[in-house]
Amino acid sequence: MTDPDIEVTPDDRPLFRAQTHPARARWPIALVVILAALAGGGYYFWSTRGKEAPAPPASEVASAPAPPAPQASTPPVEHPLGNTPAPAEPLPALADSDVSLQDALAGLFGGTAFTRLFYPENIVRHFVAAIDNLPRRTVALRIMPLKPVGGPFLAAGREGNLVIHPDNAARYTPYVHALEAVDTRKLVATYIRLYPLFQQAYAELGYPSRYFNDRVFEVIDNLLAAPDVPASVALTQPKVLYEYADPELEKLSAGQKMMMRLGRDNEARVKAKLREIKSALWKG
Repeated sequence: MTDPDIEVTPDDRPLFRAQTHPARARWPIALVVILAALAGGGYYFWSTRGKEAPAPPASEVASAPAPPAPQASTPPVEHPLGNTPAPAEPLPALADSDVSLQDALAGLFGGTAFTRLFYPENIVRHFVAAIDNLPRRTVALRIMPLKPVGGPFLAAGREGNLVIHPDNAARYTPYVHALEAVDTRKLVATYIRLYPLFQQAYAELGYPSRYFNDRVFEVIDNLLAAPDVPASVALTQPKVLYEYADPELEKLSAGQKMMMRLGRDNEARVKAKLREIKSALWKG
């Protein structure tokens, strides 16, 4: 059973070209980890049952659609990262970046949390595709970098009077803790150092003339614009899956609806961290 905000049809846009190299890494990528972690299990279990969805093999991921037609002019870069120091060692090839980045990311995140929460395959491409999709109406299940949140989604009440159960927010606590534990300055510094990999993956996604860091700012602003979670969130269940009873909430982007599922306290804590990250990115 999947989240209604996750589109699983074969014509999702945009996707990426799958790589067939063995997945050996255990550590995900820097800043996009935080942007994905803010949604926590919101990608999953927005249903009446909780089943763990296995990571999709790279061989089963659809090829990318044809890149969009060339634009008449290159869009201006709104949030340049500026001059960054050359890395002490050359960056790995994108296809091999999972393994090569283990040491750098081990200094940022706790190993136990990431082996438990994140998929290790095609990390850069999965995160870039997932981040790009957060402001859209749906996010494709097969590009998700996070493992499902444990336990079933919790609702309270009866048909016609359903609400999100107050205890449901506790399911996302490990993701919020992982987010808050990261040193923001080190996180942003790592993101800047590894940025060419993100930009390459974004170009392969179908945006060769666009700047990925501009998209990161757009996504952060979209998530920060998510409504504050009310004390009680009404639901409907027209078929199998739950939906927000308020049509205005149901119209929100996939990322904003994920934010609201975190619960009032978790959403406030995540927004505070996102503002901190945005400020650090402004400073470069």
